[in-house]
Amino acid sequence: MPELPEVHALTVDLNGRLAGRLVERLEPVSFAALKTFDPPVSAVAGSTVERVDRHGKFLDFVLRGADGGELHVITHLARAGWLRWRDAPPPPPSGKPGRGALAARLVLDDGTGFDLTEAGTKKSLAIYVVRSPDEVPGIARLGPDPLGEGFTLEVFAGILKQAGRAQIKGVLRNQSTIAGIGNAYSDEILHAAKMSPFKPAAMTADETVLLYGAMQSTLRGAIARAEGLAASELKAEKKQGLAVHGRTGQACPVCGDTIRQVTYADSSLQYCPTCQTGGKPLADRVLSRLLK
Repeated sequence: MPELPEVHALTVDLNGRLAGRLVERLEPVSFAALKTFDPPVSAVAGSTVERVDRHGKFLDFVLRGADGGELHVITHLARAGWLRWRDAPPPPPSGKPGRGALAARLVLDDGTGFDLTEAGTKKSLAIYVVRSPDEVPGIARLGPDPLGEGFTLEVFAGILKQAGRAQIKGVLRNQSTIAGIGNAYSDEILHAAKMSPFKPAAMTADETVLLYGAMQSTLRGAIARAEGLAASELKAEKKQGLAVHGRTGQACPVCGDTIRQVTYADSSLQYCPTCQTGGKPLADRVLSRLLK
């Protein structure tokens, strides 16, 4: 799933490609992906792209409609969605497997543009055509952006205090608490901070400072590696930059211990026992509660 660093890099890349361009049409292919009906998709035709914004993991294409009004085409790529830029007019949808099913297509006046695709059978990619980002329920519920100017150490400390005994892994990836951090970067942040994913969120002042610093350095480091890359390069860059997430059975790059995982119904987390849990493996079940 694309998280804050990848979505940030997409906004930078797409701003360079789209700002000031004229949109010929937005063409939904998977109508299950389109979550709105007013304004209609046809309202996008003839609009001009003003900029591309990010809200947590949401991409926001800000358009000036042909009637002068502002429109937003917003997408959440979910777990298996992706954006693929096209430098040529689009071919007819082929339906061939391998690169993901086509969910929607945005075509500019010269035929270039991008496709939104989604792999797998569970379809969660979402597209919204709205007049304001706040009309998208997921955006309206978002917590503060961890890289925003207002996200200070004091704000973070307040979030942790309010979360109380909740596991810190879940707090970090709860979009209503902090926007943009998902499964992968929560693993990476906790590894950098040398904290168990099951540690309670309410922690000492020194631990809060440590975790805040790990969050900032992990996310900003990932952005620095991803910024300037094209969409086609971002997945490989993310995978190469991860220390523990998705690396079960490999050696920890810090201490050399074997990276382990805990599996849930629809996801898993990875961690280093030596770095994060005092050398003790976590039980691989949902009710594990090893602290420190």
